[in-house]
Amino acid sequence: MDINTILNIFLHLDTYLVTMITNYGVFIYAIIFIVIFCETGLVVTPFLPGDSLLFAAGALASGVGALNIWVLLIVITMAAILGDTLNYFIGKYAGTKAFGNGDSKIFKKEYLNQTENFYAKHGDKAIVLGRFFPVIRTFVPFVAGIGKMDYPKFVLYNIIGAIIWVAVFLMGGYLFGNIEFVKNNFTLVISGIIVLSLTPGIYHLATKYVRKIPTV
Repeated sequence: MDINTILNIFLHLDTYLVTMITNYGVFIYAIIFIVIFCETGLVVTPFLPGDSLLFAAGALASGVGALNIWVLLIVITMAAILGDTLNYFIGKYAGTKAFGNGDSKIFKKEYLNQTENFYAKHGDKAIVLGRFFPVIRTFVPFVAGIGKMDYPKFVLYNIIGAIIWVAVFLMGGYLFGNIEFVKNNFTLVISGIIVLSLTPGIYHLATKYVRKIPTV
């Protein structure tokens, strides 16, 4: 899948979801579950839609009533919790080996380093806060596993983070997705969500670059 296809899916999630609902019916809940589970649970798929998918699903549940908001809340929250749980154990038992040979096309050392810095700055709260940062969201539980974070504590933060993240974006789409401006400018709204999600990472890279510029 090339970058243009991925970008097109991100920006037109409403269209893709409607088509998939028409084609797959109730199985759309399983598809959404798999996407969120993989986006949060596998370090090789941080590019999958997260925030934007939740907002689009919530908007469709509110607007055309094609999805049930309560089923979505349960399905997506479970996917987010189980995804992070899998990622924790992958990090715990295979994390060091995965990055032992340095950077690769699949395992980006830069992502790992950014997440380690984020984790060092925020401590255990990074499990909750990381939910709101693309890429970091995928790597935080992985790093927690590598660091062998106390598992009961991880479970607590994992559940809290999943509930807050899903509630914010899914219910945001449900509450605001039916507003005329949002319906008429859905692509623009999704683009805004993506930009806002990426802003912290862009800021981090920008400040990192600025620090490297030699002073006169």
